[in-house]
Amino acid sequence: MEMPQLPKAQGRIEAIDLARGIAIGLMIISHAVSGLVGIRNVPDWGMVPIHFLTKFSSSLFILVFGIALAVAFLSHTQRDDWPKRRLKLWVRAIEVWFWYKALIVIEMLPFSSPSDIVDTLLYGRFAIWVEILGFYAVALLWVPLILPLWAKTPLWGRLITIVGLTALSAWLQGFSFGGYDLLKAFLVDHDEHYAWGQLSRAPLILSGLLIGEALLRCYFDAALRRRLILWLVGVGALMVAAFYGIAIAEGDVHGAMLAVARNVGKHPPGMNFMLFSLGGALVLLGLALAGGKAAAKVLLPLTLVGSDALKAFIFHIVMIFLVLRFLLEGDGAYSYPQALGVGGLLILGAALWIWLTRWMAAHR
Repeated sequence: MEMPQLPKAQGRIEAIDLARGIAIGLMIISHAVSGLVGIRNVPDWGMVPIHFLTKFSSSLFILVFGIALAVAFLSHTQRDDWPKRRLKLWVRAIEVWFWYKALIVIEMLPFSSPSDIVDTLLYGRFAIWVEILGFYAVALLWVPLILPLWAKTPLWGRLITIVGLTALSAWLQGFSFGGYDLLKAFLVDHDEHYAWGQLSRAPLILSGLLIGEALLRCYFDAALRRRLILWLVGVGALMVAAFYGIAIAEGDVHGAMLAVARNVGKHPPGMNFMLFSLGGALVLLGLALAGGKAAAKVLLPLTLVGSDALKAFIFHIVMIFLVLRFLLEGDGAYSYPQALGVGGLLILGAALWIWLTRWMAAHR
């Protein structure tokens, strides 16, 4: 049966930029704290609730990655211009990969030897704070290959694919991969490497593709948009409630929250962590869609940051690790409240940098 034609987005959907900006903003706060203070030095009140809430970031970021691909590219997979658009995604992959390597050097400069940096550049080990860029660079290579098939696959087939990949990646966690820990980390995560497994995170990207297609069909119809928002917020709230239900059943709610704040279950993905992180991400996504253009305008700095995620990522890594930690020798010089303040200023700084570079490009 032929799939119904997807509508094209009627201009840029600011709510997507806002949702991405929220994810990046939470990530910047988290990186400012972990990069300048260190997780071991964060006070209990900083871990829960502040650092705890930043765990929405990674799931929201990957979801919006899939959503943006669906909105911008899925409707073109059956058109004559698809090869050109696919090439555009592959060129973007090369750009992201370049900055991934450049930022590895910047991240590691304050505390690593040149040999360790070279080893990381040659995939002898993984970085920490910039590793998410390596994940996106590789994902931008394989996602364009599956988009045409995804566009033709019925809903039940897509759901089976998402569930099947989730089960497969969980099953592969029990394999040693012949002792090649880096390969395991690259594919399905490894608890000793801060890498994002392509296979273990693929279900999030594919879920984002589903939501993105639903967004294309619903966003410009008020009644359908409200229904989609209710579904997103409702499912997200149920997932967060399930996280707390498990914590209550185990008799240690604060301990469960503290474990999530300390990234327990993030690499590889664990049920408790993902229930909270993905559930919160869906709620934030629903709220961003509900706010629409009005919320995007009120929260303009976050919207600007979300409109150019790569530039915002480069800006905050350069400022934290090259300027504050390396040039100004600020490692350990900041209190937790000061690091939070730095994170907030970096969000505003990234927004200003994006606006300024666009203004300069427009006035050449």
